[in-house]
Amino acid sequence: MPNFNVVLFEPQIPQNTGNIARTCALTGSRLHLIKPYGFTITERNLRRAGLDYWKDVDIFEHNSFEDFMSGEKPARIIAFTSKASDWHTSVEYFNGEYLLFGNETTGLPPSIHLMPLVVRVRIPMAASPNARCLNLSNSVGIGVYEALRQTQFAGMV
Repeated sequence: MPNFNVVLFEPQIPQNTGNIARTCALTGSRLHLIKPYGFTITERNLRRAGLDYWKDVDIFEHNSFEDFMSGEKPARIIAFTSKASDWHTSVEYFNGEYLLFGNETTGLPPSIHLMPLVVRVRIPMAASPNARCLNLSNSVGIGVYEALRQTQFAGMV
């Protein structure tokens, strides 16, 4: 069973998605992509950013968030958002959970924030009037590695 499920809600930038695929390959995480994307899955920049790791990633494409929910039936979703008050280190992560990340331009819609099974967390950042959030691929790396740390890096060497 994979360590975690990384879920990207309507990703917009192919290089970010490629970098995230590489992170998933090297952590044993499954990658879920929720459409629509801001690129095509065959785009050169996406493939280049993921290097030769694509064959090592379990990728699942979902036509919508509703399609993802009905197909996966997650018991809990940990949503990473700048709109949360709790830090990403304040929740307990369990093997196989779903770590949800919004897209680079609009994040997650309010309807997802309000779902009872969604636990919202944020990655701490210095206060700055010009900075909205970290890069998506960096945020995924921080989130996945905190979850792995809490589960004693299960399956890692």
